[in-house]
Amino acid sequence: ITVARETGDGAGQEAEASAEFFDMLERMQDDYIPYPRIEEIVEKGGPYSLVILPQFGGYWIEDAENVGTPTSSDSSYYEEEDGGLSPGTFGYKLECNGTVRAYRKHFLGKEHLNFYCTTNSLGNLILSLKYEEAEGQEYLRIILRSRTKTLHDRISLAGLSKLPSVPQIAKLLCDDVTGLKFYPVLYPRASQLIVTYDEHEVNNTFKFGVIYQKFGQISEEDLFGNNEESPAFTEFLNLLGDKIELLDFKGFRGGLDVAHGQTGTDSVYTVFREKEIMFHVSTKLPYTEGDPQQLQRKRHIGNDIVAAIFQEENTPFVPDMIASNFLHAYIVVQVENACTDHTTYKVSVTAREDVPSFGPPLPNPAVFKKGPEFREFLLTKLINAENACYKSDKFARLEGRTRAALLDNLHDELHRQTQAMLGLGSDDDKMENGSHGGLLESFKAAVTPLLRRVGTALPDLGTWAPWMALLACVLAAGLYHVLTLM
Repeated sequence: ITVARETGDGAGQEAEASAEFFDMLERMQDDYIPYPRIEEIVEKGGPYSLVILPQFGGYWIEDAENVGTPTSSDSSYYEEEDGGLSPGTFGYKLECNGTVRAYRKHFLGKEHLNFYCTTNSLGNLILSLKYEEAEGQEYLRIILRSRTKTLHDRISLAGLSKLPSVPQIAKLLCDDVTGLKFYPVLYPRASQLIVTYDEHEVNNTFKFGVIYQKFGQISEEDLFGNNEESPAFTEFLNLLGDKIELLDFKGFRGGLDVAHGQTGTDSVYTVFREKEIMFHVSTKLPYTEGDPQQLQRKRHIGNDIVAAIFQEENTPFVPDMIASNFLHAYIVVQVENACTDHTTYKVSVTAREDVPSFGPPLPNPAVFKKGPEFREFLLTKLINAENACYKSDKFARLEGRTRAALLDNLHDELHRQTQAMLGLGSDDDKMENGSHGGLLESFKAAVTPLLRRVGTALPDLGTWAPWMALLACVLAAGLYHVLTLM
């Protein structure tokens, strides 16, 4: 009876807790006020903002008035000086992760050491170490690669009587690296393998969507249903890049068909600061009669990560207007005084809430005159937007898996090639290194014939000393033979 009573009391407490939980949810729903629907905003009349947030959020809009808005330069993404990415003519910087180019800039072609090891908690690690002198000071430059991130730093050796050990150096960059045994990389081509891994996320080709939004168009079907290009839209496309014929096009095609014309006859393409850009222009992609969704167009633009929205008149854009798992950021451009000497463009930027902000920051007011400065700003903003989108949750998980797999492959290859150089790998590994099978194999090959001449019978203890002297002579002869082969 007592047990039953206790069980009953427990059930009553659980029921009461559940009731309180649902009451709290109901109060939260009553307190939560969603953003107005796009239809409600349009019905009230203009003027409208270039971008309005979806009814239930999930996106942010860049605030040109907030001068303190962080950009990705505040994080690990920045443009490293003298890294081959100098600012453009008007000072707009392409943002990148400076760590990915650190090995090429500071290590490649210069004297340095590479090490590898395996840990239970962190997985495989690859460490690069280089001694430097600058202004009379001694430094160690270090790059430590793990499955989750790459750390790059330069530490001063001032006040140290002797160089720290490799495990101590690794611990300076990562506290979790303790009690590990690192092995030196002994492979002449290791630097090429390492720099390829470090720069696997460097992208020099981009594809961006360009969507034409006419006055009053507030649905995906409206946007993808536009076929004609107004003079204002054509003027904007000419600012972005060059009109090219797709047939037999030799540059970066961005997934467009250049052999059979199945994705249209022409497109817009440009090379900006050594990066190729192909634009998927909604009005230039094939139009299918009777298909309100225009899947031929959405198949390309819906798989882009960043898109530009061109507004010829004042009509708001909602970022969830286009259903896509890939599109994460939009740069909305609204023209004023089109096709005149006084053409200007108003700009607004929106992205999913897990995308970090990116530069260059919008000026206040966010209005640009038509010309090369606006073009440089816009193309820089598009490229930086895509790089920032890769840090969102969806793409970061994909990159994390790719990074871990590539690092494991790099570790295994460095270990295999090092073993082969020492003569401890398979016969195929030895031949690939172009050697005689490594030092140990060469020594074995030289000593074995000499031992056969001596014979295999073991002497008795009374005659052991002469045999030891003979063995020493054999070993010396074998070593001499190896040295003549090297």
